[in-house]
Amino acid sequence: MENLILSINVVLPLFLTMSLGYVLKKLGLFDTHTLNKMNNVCFKSFLPLLLFFNIYNTDLDGSLNFRLMAVAVIIIFSIFLILVFIIPKIEKDNKTRGALIQGVFRSNFVIFGIPVTISLFGDKSIGVTSLLIAVIVPMFNVLSVVILEIFRGGKVNIKHMIKSVLTNPLIIASFIGLTMLILNINIPTFLHKTIGDISKIATPLSLIILGGSFSFSAIKGHIKPIILGVCGKLILVPAIFLPISIFLGFRNVELASLMIMLSAPTAVSSFTMAQQMDSDSELAGQIVVFTSGFSIITVFLIIFILKQNNLI
Repeated sequence: MENLILSINVVLPLFLTMSLGYVLKKLGLFDTHTLNKMNNVCFKSFLPLLLFFNIYNTDLDGSLNFRLMAVAVIIIFSIFLILVFIIPKIEKDNKTRGALIQGVFRSNFVIFGIPVTISLFGDKSIGVTSLLIAVIVPMFNVLSVVILEIFRGGKVNIKHMIKSVLTNPLIIASFIGLTMLILNINIPTFLHKTIGDISKIATPLSLIILGGSFSFSAIKGHIKPIILGVCGKLILVPAIFLPISIFLGFRNVELASLMIMLSAPTAVSSFTMAQQMDSDSELAGQIVVFTSGFSIITVFLIIFILKQNNLI
């Protein structure tokens, strides 16, 4: 019951905030044009600040587990390659392909990772998860830009794709955050507090924009990719790669970190990035909504099974 409550407490606020966006749109307090403007501001300022702030505040004095990081990187890259091979055989539309691939491999690791780890192991164990987040989140961003650029439609422009990767605000923020963290560059207290306060806007604003952009009438046209996205993200990915992680000897906080990375719902920022990069943003948003909802059940079951077997 405790684990069920934990999952609900993590996921339900996301749903309530998205619902607020949907209600505000229905009440006519903003229109599609306003949502697009808000989305642009969020993608280019608030989300990068949130990512920078989380990486910059990572505790390097915590447990540096290079083996864990290497395995996590290999797992994510493996999932990515498998999807790039399989999804085009299932889905014919390029924009849908990009949104679907991103929806399956990219998880809400930032929002889920820290609170779930603290709930399971306490504050002292947060270093392992935080450092893994600092490595994996930039990787999510790079791979997302690459796959969305590839499936924009038309001929792939390698030079334009590389430029898109290097100029992506989320990737720039990740690079600056990691650089300042590694070089131990301190920023003034007033600036640290300002960035921290502003970064808090990112997640709720992204969710409000997502809720306002969500259309129930569009579900009919996306039933197949939504089912594929939800089942792939919440069932197939954890079912395949968690046993591999266990076989490799990971236990306790290390295994829990991998579990959250694999089983958390699709990242909210995937919707923002899909919209900014001319992908199927409707599908991207619906995958976020439905994976967030069903993850209440799947995350609870995974945590329960792992705890029952004394693996975490």
